[in-house]
Amino acid sequence: MAKVCCSSISRWKAVCFPCANNLVLSLVLWCCMILVLVTKSTASDGEAGCPSGHGYVVQLVEQVGSSGGLTALLRLIRESSSYGYDIQLLNLTVSLENDHRLRIRITDANNSRWEIPQEILPRPASGAARPHGVSVNPNRPPPPFKTVVSHPNSDLIFTLHNTTPFGFSVTRRSSGDVLFDASPSPQAAFSVCVFKDQFLQLSSSLPAGRSNLYGLGEHTKPTFRLEEGQTLTLWNSDTASSNLNLNLYGSHPFYLDVRSPAAGKGATARAAAGSAHGVLFLNSNGMDIDYTGDRITYKVIGGIVDLYILDGPRPEQVIERYTELIGRPAAMPYWSLGFHQCRWGYHDIHELESVVAGYAKANIPLDVMWTDIDYMDEFKDFTLDPVNFPLDKMQLFVENLHNNGQRYVIILDPGINVNRTYETFIRGMQADIFIERDGAPYLGVVWPGPVYFPDFVNPAAVNFWSNEIIRFRELLPVDGLWIDMNEISNFNTSPPSSSSKTLDNPPYEINNSGFRGPINDKTVPATAVHFSNITEYNAHNLYGYLEARATHAALIKATGERPFVLSRSTFVGSGKYTAHWTGDISATWADLTYSIPTILSFGLFGIPMVGADICGFNGNTSEELCRRWIQLGAFYPFARNHASIGTLYHELYRWESVAASSRKVLGLRYRLLPYLYTLMFEAHKAGVPIARPLLFSFPEDINTYRINSQFLLGRGVMVSPILQQGATTVNVYFPAGNWFDLFNYSDPISSRGNPVTLVAPPDHPYVHVHEGNILAMQGEALTTVAARKTPFQLLVVMSRSLNNTGQVFLDDGVQPQMGNRGGMWSLVKFYGDTLQSNMVVIGSWVINRQYALSQRWIIEKIAILGLEKGRKVKGYRMQRIIGRRRRGVFGMFISSACQGPFETVEVSGLKQLIGEDFRLEVELEY
Repeated sequence: MAKVCCSSISRWKAVCFPCANNLVLSLVLWCCMILVLVTKSTASDGEAGCPSGHGYVVQLVEQVGSSGGLTALLRLIRESSSYGYDIQLLNLTVSLENDHRLRIRITDANNSRWEIPQEILPRPASGAARPHGVSVNPNRPPPPFKTVVSHPNSDLIFTLHNTTPFGFSVTRRSSGDVLFDASPSPQAAFSVCVFKDQFLQLSSSLPAGRSNLYGLGEHTKPTFRLEEGQTLTLWNSDTASSNLNLNLYGSHPFYLDVRSPAAGKGATARAAAGSAHGVLFLNSNGMDIDYTGDRITYKVIGGIVDLYILDGPRPEQVIERYTELIGRPAAMPYWSLGFHQCRWGYHDIHELESVVAGYAKANIPLDVMWTDIDYMDEFKDFTLDPVNFPLDKMQLFVENLHNNGQRYVIILDPGINVNRTYETFIRGMQADIFIERDGAPYLGVVWPGPVYFPDFVNPAAVNFWSNEIIRFRELLPVDGLWIDMNEISNFNTSPPSSSSKTLDNPPYEINNSGFRGPINDKTVPATAVHFSNITEYNAHNLYGYLEARATHAALIKATGERPFVLSRSTFVGSGKYTAHWTGDISATWADLTYSIPTILSFGLFGIPMVGADICGFNGNTSEELCRRWIQLGAFYPFARNHASIGTLYHELYRWESVAASSRKVLGLRYRLLPYLYTLMFEAHKAGVPIARPLLFSFPEDINTYRINSQFLLGRGVMVSPILQQGATTVNVYFPAGNWFDLFNYSDPISSRGNPVTLVAPPDHPYVHVHEGNILAMQGEALTTVAARKTPFQLLVVMSRSLNNTGQVFLDDGVQPQMGNRGGMWSLVKFYGDTLQSNMVVIGSWVINRQYALSQRWIIEKIAILGLEKGRKVKGYRMQRIIGRRRRGVFGMFISSACQGPFETVEVSGLKQLIGEDFRLEVELEY
């Protein structure tokens, strides 16, 4: 039975028996029990309906810093009995860290509290804060009713409201739109700020009908846009991602808010459609986030309030600001953009060899072969099964892969088997690097049986992990590492510790696993202790992030090349070190569909290299589902086929229809590799996702805000898959403009922003490119190494109203740094224009041209789409530009053809070095 707040007898008397004059205590208690039954299912705050807190008042305000930040002292109004004791005095610090980022920090004024250390997640230092233990002069004049933090160069304005209770708001200078409003509201009983030792509450109202929220993961959801009436729980958990709306492997307390246009003549009437901002509540403790559409409320079980407001105003600019704060995404090696094959349940080395041979025989691209825990000796990390995966045969297998331009990736789990004959365990014990509880290494159970878990907060554990990876690679030169089970997953659930029960069983129960399950369930208990006496209670959600960081650094040290790490568990900033996959989904049509919102969400979280297990992981797939899944999965940023043990094998060559479709869609993916790699470069340098929601390129089109079944690669390539079993048609939304099908240029779509019903082809999805884009493409091949040796082709989709641009980034694909000053790389920028209505000009200029010239890559063909119908080629001229000299190019061929309502011109036979600037002029006539 839930606890009942019966501290005020008169309150319960008024509720239960408003007409009675006297009540015996037994009747009152009976009334309370009845109220428990009534309120248990509806009251999520306080103890069965009691307020969780009464808020604070502003006692002191000081402007600090040259940027006009402020610090304020907040005093508790009165205590409440729910969720433990209230902190009496709080310190509020507000600072504009730059023109686009505002930080709001609230913590205990007298005592230090847990917050993510700088050495774990580096970020800019906050503004000046009042020192702990400060006294306040009682004769000081009262603070003003409003205090503002702003700067003429910033669109963000912070206002502190000296009300009772206090509140604050952040508005946009240019439009007056309120972005975050933590002012208390009489209509929202739980809108006040609450700050207890193990319970924080902060709430903001939202403009109902205008606010469109995205992010706040990790959860599997049917929609990309967050739907109203949800509680989103963040507590990393080994819960299969086939479960809807439950807390999963990662925690990302960040959301993007894209606003619909404001109506009327009020203060926000200037707010245009598509104006966007971001909010990060930086806290590693478990939390519930209640979202009702008109309000968002954070309920956190520890730490501090550390809030960042990021302006845009365009959605992609918000993500640029966000990744500037948390760390830009890691550069991924070129080969990782190829196709990957894995399965839990490959029995031996011969099965691995047969799979590789099966792909080659079927003429289906395969770049990377993977192995799950099957390769290990009794599931122990850094070992090989001597019978089924003997070292000598594995070495030959990896050597053959490398000779064929292919790669090999293996799995690692964090648990180290407790085994006195196991050398990795012995070295770990000698280094004293395991998580502890009650003064000894904490004993968990995972695949190899009893295990200890390395403590990646400890620098010695990072060194231990790195050395074990280096030792293993000296035996078997794997190319990447897949780190799994790092939430941390534990097959045991430990009982609460007698020494600190409130850590293992906090007073506020977050909605863990959808039923307010214990936070210790199937993981390391909250009372376990990390290096520097950091509790698991505080650091639980950081474990996967820390392991990814250690693994990333170890691979750089071991290989001298750009590392590839794939992690299941993630946190804020994980994208700086790792890729991610969506975990244990099922082979169902629903999970096929849900993969799109998840992938788009991780792009917002700064983890652009993301994908789902193609054809499904758990359960048996079908031929049709697998065929439709590869048609979508071929355009995931990370494209891997993976299946669980005991399920049907579903490598892409198992069914002929799937094989045929795979050749077609992976053929297009491999042609688009230069484009995808350039998107990775843009993600690494600016933070923008590879797979993007349509609203990124078309924020003014409010119809794009609720699209869940389509996405963009970059700014202009739109993927529209077929997601329904037995579908013969598919409904595709086309934002305004001209769109050309990359499988068939002759069937363009001209749209004003409307859905179009198209025939659902059996062997491919729809992949369209929008006008104004210039794509650099190469030829089809079975590996990325072979594809890089083919000539380039430019696809120019001309627009009358948009700038016609594109670019391609070129390097060796494996050097640790990507595009750094002094490195071996080139960036080729393309442009297109129409002069005097009868002259089309296509050209390029090259930044850092030496690398591209050294590779002797050539542009062989240029195709120009979207020209006005009826135009014919009158003449043409191609020039190479070398410094100030221009040299004519001869021996090329030009042709034109009518493609629906447009004319297409193709220039072939070129031998244009991509590292040289060029200018192509095509004169047209009717």
